[in-house]
Amino acid sequence: MSDIKLIEVPKWGLSMDEGTVTEWLIEEGTSFAKGDLLCEIETSKITNELEAPFDGVLRRVVAKPGETLPVGAVLAVSAEAAVSDAEIEKVLTSIGADQVPVPAESERSPGGQPTPAEPDVKHTPSAPAAQESAPAAGTIGATAGGTTTVPQSLRGRTEDDVFATPHAHRLADELTINLGLVAGSGREGRISVQDVQDAIRAAGGAVAQAPTPARSGVPGRSTQDDSTIDATPVARRLARTLGINLHDCRATGSRGRVCEADIREAERKFRLLPDPVTTPLAGEDTAQVAPGYETIPFTAMRKAIGRRLQESKRNAPHFRLTADLQIDNLLALRKQINATVPAVKLSVNDFIVKACAAALRKVPDVNVQFDEAAQSVLRYASADISVAVALPSGLITPIVRGAESKTLAEISGEVHSLVTKAKAGKLSPDEFQGGTFTVSNLGMFGVREFDAIINPPQGAILAVGAGQQRPVVVDGQVVTRTMLTVTLSCDHRVIDGALGATFLQELQRFVESPALMLV
Repeated sequence: MSDIKLIEVPKWGLSMDEGTVTEWLIEEGTSFAKGDLLCEIETSKITNELEAPFDGVLRRVVAKPGETLPVGAVLAVSAEAAVSDAEIEKVLTSIGADQVPVPAESERSPGGQPTPAEPDVKHTPSAPAAQESAPAAGTIGATAGGTTTVPQSLRGRTEDDVFATPHAHRLADELTINLGLVAGSGREGRISVQDVQDAIRAAGGAVAQAPTPARSGVPGRSTQDDSTIDATPVARRLARTLGINLHDCRATGSRGRVCEADIREAERKFRLLPDPVTTPLAGEDTAQVAPGYETIPFTAMRKAIGRRLQESKRNAPHFRLTADLQIDNLLALRKQINATVPAVKLSVNDFIVKACAAALRKVPDVNVQFDEAAQSVLRYASADISVAVALPSGLITPIVRGAESKTLAEISGEVHSLVTKAKAGKLSPDEFQGGTFTVSNLGMFGVREFDAIINPPQGAILAVGAGQQRPVVVDGQVVTRTMLTVTLSCDHRVIDGALGATFLQELQRFVESPALMLV
């Protein structure tokens, strides 16, 4: 067993909870060295290449391309050629590699590392009539599958420090077995349900055959009892009607419950929706009528975007402040710098990012995040500006960290590098997680002004429109000026109206007098 090593889904970034295997870069039976690329895993924001954490031989691929697994789930098994397939199969069976859940805090090993949970192996339950009286000593659950008989040599009370899976502890309590008398075959000697059953048989006892669970009605999906899954009453009724197991649904509702939208998503995923009914024209061959739409499933990124923005709109009380900024001086300075400084090509957005950083330095109470769990405000000394970038698969916000201390040329170069990496899907988690303020610019599309949804847990986002020549009144005269409309969306829990207006005043000062950003 010690020669068998598991390759698991890593955790890239604090917000990552699952990943989708897109491609294996080596085949089964191939030797690899530490640092070699094994496979590509797509998260909600990026696609990363998984490097081998050790030297080994890829003996078994558990996660096929297209499968989505939680962090800590088994991707593959590494073992030397001398290890038999039966040994590998036994290890995979003992950890339930077919459905490895994210380990709870109570299920972590003494070393603090996540340990895949045991599969929920069912033993035979007591019949309703037998529940009224105690079962015979050494037996539990008489059913058509036989009875579980525990030899007296294994009976006793399990001490709290015995290293076993939660399911093994639960089974031992029900059967009155001392786990201290059972040898563990898991990692670091952890005792599994299979170990308990093997010990019963080795001591001369018998294990009842687990009953065949009722099917959920959805081929190839979960068959576990979902009565303990936290769901809204409407969602539970709808799932029962459609034959959907709640274990197969994401929980995106309030307080982590499965809601109606989650059931509808599962309905689409399992293709339970009825075929669209179309009314053919007179004389038309009905066999050739095709639906007038195509179904495009959500990508992991699109799901994450929808979930986070829905949460932001629901939880954060938005209010918006709009201001018109005159940018003629900014455009003149930009033209001069681009014409005289080699290899520097500044954009208007580069100036806006720098101006926002400077304004946040003057009004630090806008440079905040809201910790909803602790009901507290986190105020940052550094202006880490997130810049919204549109990708074919969705929106991502790479971060210019410490923008207040960077020059315009440094900001321009960093934004260009981040955008290039974002489009290639090569951003690392620290490059798009943890910003303190966001700039979203749609001016290049000719949009005059718009409202943006706050990027949680940040407290504000600036929506930037297109610079346009407009008539304005200066000293009683109508003149033409280049104006830029910006809209600041604020979370009213942490930013009040006067504070947001003060930030916009500072932003206007830096934009309309851009030389202030150079000193």
